Amino acid sequence: MSACSDSSGTPKPNGDDGLPDPEVTTLAAPNPDDVAVKFLDAWKDMDYASMYALLSPLAQDGLPEEVFVERYEYLRSTANITSVDYQIVSSLVISPQDAEVRYRLTLTSGVVGDIMRETCMDLKREGEAWRIAWTDGMILPELEGGNRLRMTTLTSTRANIYDRNGLALASEAAADEPNVAALWLQPNLIGDEDSEDTMLSALRRMFGLSDSDLIYQRYAAIRYTDYFTMLGTVPYSTYKNRGGEIAELDAVKVRLYSSRYYYGRGLTPFAGAAAPHAVGYASQIQEDELEELRALGYAGDEFVGRTGIEAVYEDELRGVPGGTLYFTDPEGNITDTIASRELQLPYAVYTTLDRDLQMAAQEAFVGEYYAGAIVVLERDTGAVLAMASSPGFDSNLFDFENPTVAYGNPFELLGNSPFEPYTNRATNGLYPPGSTFKIVTMAAALESGEYSANTMYDCQLEFMELYDRTGNPDDILVDWRKEKEWPPAGDITLVQGLEYSCNPYFYHIGLDLFDKGYTTAIPDMAAAFGLGQETGIEIGETEGLVPNPEWKLAEIGMEWGMHDPVNLAIGQGAMVVTPLQVARMVAAVGNGGTLYRPSLVLRVENADGEVRYEFSPEVQGELPVSPENLATIQQAMTNVVRVTTATAYRKFLGLNINIAGKTGTASTGRTEESHAWFVGYTFEERENLPDIAIVVVLDFAGEGSDIAAPVFRRIVETYFRGQPQSLYPWEARIGVPKTETPEPEEGEETEATPEPE
Repeated sequence: MSACSDSSGTPKPNGDDGLPDPEVTTLAAPNPDDVAVKFLDAWKDMDYASMYALLSPLAQDGLPEEVFVERYEYLRSTANITSVDYQIVSSLVISPQDAEVRYRLTLTSGVVGDIMRETCMDLKREGEAWRIAWTDGMILPELEGGNRLRMTTLTSTRANIYDRNGLALASEAAADEPNVAALWLQPNLIGDEDSEDTMLSALRRMFGLSDSDLIYQRYAAIRYTDYFTMLGTVPYSTYKNRGGEIAELDAVKVRLYSSRYYYGRGLTPFAGAAAPHAVGYASQIQEDELEELRALGYAGDEFVGRTGIEAVYEDELRGVPGGTLYFTDPEGNITDTIASRELQLPYAVYTTLDRDLQMAAQEAFVGEYYAGAIVVLERDTGAVLAMASSPGFDSNLFDFENPTVAYGNPFELLGNSPFEPYTNRATNGLYPPGSTFKIVTMAAALESGEYSANTMYDCQLEFMELYDRTGNPDDILVDWRKEKEWPPAGDITLVQGLEYSCNPYFYHIGLDLFDKGYTTAIPDMAAAFGLGQETGIEIGETEGLVPNPEWKLAEIGMEWGMHDPVNLAIGQGAMVVTPLQVARMVAAVGNGGTLYRPSLVLRVENADGEVRYEFSPEVQGELPVSPENLATIQQAMTNVVRVTTATAYRKFLGLNINIAGKTGTASTGRTEESHAWFVGYTFEERENLPDIAIVVVLDFAGEGSDIAAPVFRRIVETYFRGQPQSLYPWEARIGVPKTETPEPEEGEETEATPEPE
């Protein structure tokens, strides 16, 4: 400056001394807003280290970082803060060394809602940067002077989950009222044979079983030991009615407790609760999630939904907590109310499930065949009436207070099981659809215009059309009749091709359409039928796969060729679908061509009768099939169960209910046994009982007509007649599996079995 001034200190005009103008460098003053924004953004991210780094040296000298962090964590935990937002109101540079930024805070509390305050941030110049002169008032103005916070919280009892008829699937009781009875057994106290029979009869009645075999299996291997074995849980009301019988049994131990109870008939970790995959389960808050959930207003002793409807509808089932947040002075006296919110009632979830039909579906897996899935939809709405996946699990075992858990190690058993009981095979199980996919191939053939209902084909035991082109013996494909040593079907129409499930006819369709330029007709039709796509069900699912030229080139690096539509035509190759997708497809065929979104939730309603959601059928698409062609497919599916030479005729004799269906036996490539399918729908058209679509798939169980069709029939009987009326092949009587007759010892006389009349 002195170079630009005279001796008196008055600057000379530029150029008066004849010298060139000097270069003047001006340092831009830092903007205090920049520091304020960095600090507040770091608060939003709970990045306390970055916040502390912006404090002035003087502020840091008087406030260790751990104490600084404690102040913000204290606010977050005490006020249940879930998020922080802000708005800069004003910024003022008071002097070269001092600045002030005013900002408006919005702190969202999981208990009392939004807390809004306007406060101030003082800044000090440190060299070329601004730093924050921090005080407690930057959190909330009222915290200046050593004031503190106090929160009172109100929470509701978790709401129940019901079936469509108001029957409980998951229910809660007050903490001081027992609603569950846990039963377990000490085998060496059973006593003699008469005592054992008495015990088994009492337990059979307690658990609502047709026979005692499942109970006996629980302890047979440890019959004379003092090892405890878990039996299961029953509602307190059931125990109260039959507890007198149990009290007389020395071997059976009982403990009453309060819990979230899942209705069912649980005797093993792999069975029990009704629709455990759809309803899901809830369990206690764990230590590693306590801090996060407390910020959302959880007190810490609640159950939290983990899977299924329990998880998806967590907010509704829990309700909105209420409470009041206060300021207190350093002595703990309340000085002011910061914010308050009323408790809001939770909402019960009424599902579309029918509890009795659901249990009938689950009990189909109790006998010979263990793994698989069953889906039952209302044909004309998409509402899910039953969704069974086996093996399942007993949702009651996830309550750590359940007394039976300690004796059975169910978590270890479930977690280590190769059968993957946690997997919902109905929504996440991926299966080749096998011959059930011939419905789609038939639709593609008809819509191409190259085929009609009466197009003839000579169905022999071997399909030679590929071999004739390639000369490769691997390209000689066979009909399922060859393995059974049956004669070929011979000349048949397209409708008969579906009735007989003739593989060569559908191989031919795949190759013929490819040759005639309908290269992607079959995968395109599969996509239009909703296969290989999520259905939109509330609890989540897996997409599956319908292979097409784009997929093959991207994933395998090969062009789409003639072998691809041939394999795809009978539902084999790389194609995998979920049972739920197939159920949606079959329902659409039966209802005239409309794809509905499958739904598990009928309505969501609180105790005051306020309805937050109510089910209404949601159309997702229409099948690209003409009414005439769809009628042809429907007729062929009806013939499958009505024509004496069709694949499923004998399995439905005497049913006298209008059904249409399709068998499926899907090769797995891993074992000799195939997945057994039967899919179909009813067309009773009753006013008071909507028609249904049903899909049954049993893992590695054999042929669909032998194994899956009887399960399909039982579901139909239970739905329309209120109870099953036919035996499964593996039952001695309804609900009672067959037991093998022991071979007689050598020389032992046996009574002759009388001939049946």
